[in-house]
Amino acid sequence: MSTIAISLLETARNVLEIESKALAKLADNLPHDFTRLIKAIIKCKGRVIVSGVGKSGHIGRKISATLASTGTPSYFVHATEASHGDMGMLVEDDICILISNSGETSEMRDIVAYTRRFSIPMAAISSNPESTLMRAADFTLGLPNAPEACAIGMAPTTSTTMTLALGDALAVTLMQQRNFNTESFQIFHPGGKLGAQMTRIRNLMHGGDKIPIVTPETPVKEALIEMTSKGFGIAVLINAGKITGIISDGDLRRHMHDLMEKTAGDIASPDPVTVSEDAFAADALRIMNSYKISVLVVADQKRRAKGILHIHDLLRAGVA
Repeated sequence: MSTIAISLLETARNVLEIESKALAKLADNLPHDFTRLIKAIIKCKGRVIVSGVGKSGHIGRKISATLASTGTPSYFVHATEASHGDMGMLVEDDICILISNSGETSEMRDIVAYTRRFSIPMAAISSNPESTLMRAADFTLGLPNAPEACAIGMAPTTSTTMTLALGDALAVTLMQQRNFNTESFQIFHPGGKLGAQMTRIRNLMHGGDKIPIVTPETPVKEALIEMTSKGFGIAVLINAGKITGIISDGDLRRHMHDLMEKTAGDIASPDPVTVSEDAFAADALRIMNSYKISVLVVADQKRRAKGILHIHDLLRAGVA
C-alpha cells in the first residue's frame, strides 16, 4: 500500500475515532431532561415538530422522519420558512425540538418566540448550555464538549453525529414506551422489500379449493392429476381432517416401481414442514431456504390445511 493510501486511511480512522469517542461520552452523559422529554412526548396530543437550519436542519429532518416512522407523529419545519408562513404548522398541542449547535442561530429567534408566546413546550439540542436557545427551552438536551472531526475543527461533523444519535435514542426509547412492534413497523413501511417481508402469509397463500388435497386411499393416478391440475408440484395428504403427509416429485421418483398400483398413503412423506398463516413472509422464506424446499403447506394449530405458499408467491411479492 502506498504512503498516500496509508495517509488517507489514517485520516478516515481518525475521524471515526473522534466521533466514536464523542458518542461514548454522550452515552455516559445523557442529558438530564432526556427522561422528562420522553414522558412529555408520550403525553403529547399533537406532533413532535423538529426544526433547524443548515446541517442542523438536515439532521433534524432525519430525526423527524425516524420519529414518524416508528410511531411518534412528527413533522420537520425549516426555521427560516417558519418565519415566512410555516409557523402556522405549529399548534398548542405540539412539542418542538429545536436544534442549533451554537444555540445562537439567528434564524431560530422567531420560532423560539412563537413557542414561548403560545406556550408550546420546546426542547433544545445544543452544545452551548448558556446559549439563548438553551435558556429559553423547557427541556435542555445538551451535547457534551467534543472536538469536531474536520481538519480545521469548524465543519459540523462530531456535533451532527451526536445530534443524530441523540435523535435515534429518543425514537427508540419512544418505540419501547409505545410497545411499537414488528407489525406496527410494517404498517408504516408497506413499500419496498422491507414491507414485503413483513406481509402476513395469509395475504400471499392460495387457499380453499386451490389446495391440492388427497386422502391415504387416493390412487396415485388420481393424486398425479390433483398435483398437476393445481400446479404446485405437491399434494397434501389429509386424514380425518388433519395433515398427515405430503407427496412431492421426490416421493414419486422414490416409488417408481409399481407406482400406479399404489395409493397416496403408500408414497407420502409423513409430517411435512408447515407454517402458520399469521407468520411473516420473511419467516416462510427462511424456512424454505433452511429445508431447501419451494412449497410450504400453511396449517393451523390443529394441523388443518389452510393454504399453499410457493416460492413464486414470495418472488412476486418482492420478498425473495
